[in-house]
Amino acid sequence: MSATRYTYLGPEGTFTEAALRSLPEAATRQLAPMVSVPAALDAVRNGEAAAALVPIENSVEGGVTVTLDQLATGEPLMIYREVLLPIAFALLVRPGTTLSDVKTVTGHPVAQPQVRQWLSTHLPDAVWESAASNADGARLVQEGRFDAAFAGEFAAATYGLEPLVTEIHDAANAETRFVLVGRPARPAARTGADKTSVVIWLRDDHPGALLELLQEFSSRGVNLMLIQSRPTGEGIGNYCFAIDAEGHITDRRVGEALMGLRRICPKVRFLGSYPRAGVSPADTRKLPYGTSDEEFMAAADWLARCQDGRP
Repeated sequence: MSATRYTYLGPEGTFTEAALRSLPEAATRQLAPMVSVPAALDAVRNGEAAAALVPIENSVEGGVTVTLDQLATGEPLMIYREVLLPIAFALLVRPGTTLSDVKTVTGHPVAQPQVRQWLSTHLPDAVWESAASNADGARLVQEGRFDAAFAGEFAAATYGLEPLVTEIHDAANAETRFVLVGRPARPAARTGADKTSVVIWLRDDHPGALLELLQEFSSRGVNLMLIQSRPTGEGIGNYCFAIDAEGHITDRRVGEALMGLRRICPKVRFLGSYPRAGVSPADTRKLPYGTSDEEFMAAADWLARCQDGRP
């Protein structure tokens, strides 16, 4: 395995590359752009890279389904950290292009909902076609296949383009969450401001099936930060659920919730426990009464005394 190579959703000039370069360790790694999220993750699976940075959630569009599906299937991988990146688009064009010249536009499919209102106001007749990434859209504009691309302003120089309009976003404070993914290993020690990610499968479809899964978390005071259903490919009505929960697998409340899920689900895939981006322990929500590690341990000690005849 290449311990110095990190892959990411390319080509050069993507928001994913910008997020990766924000990590201190990126300065000492070989950064390799890949044509797709599956290609970036497969490079980790087959030992060509130590880790991959890929987008997993957008504050406007929600979960990035290709990443969720790739992590739910195939050889297991684990998330080791996350990166939050504010997102604002620029309309990149070839030099000399004016707004009235723009008849065709392109960008990543996740970008379209984030600029839809701007498009309807300023380019209502422009035809949109999706590209593999925002930077790939910029490359297609460079080649003359489209008039403009929505991408990061920083991508303009790479592709010989000009930002015709900048700071385009329909939603203020839009962010994309990226995750650094590697092969399975022991999770990093808890920080007190952590997140645990899993994918869970229903045993069968019956009334209250999802509620039963959620109660494993709620009864132990574990807050859920994301839950998204994904089809399993085994027929209509067959779903798995990608879940992000507050806390670390070594927290008693989280560990017991995962054990509860494993008892009632045919399959649970642990995707990692890792520090939450931009959050310190002082920022975390106060735990509900009875859900701290100390309270779990006290309850276990009481049960042991009862079993020994020492209530």
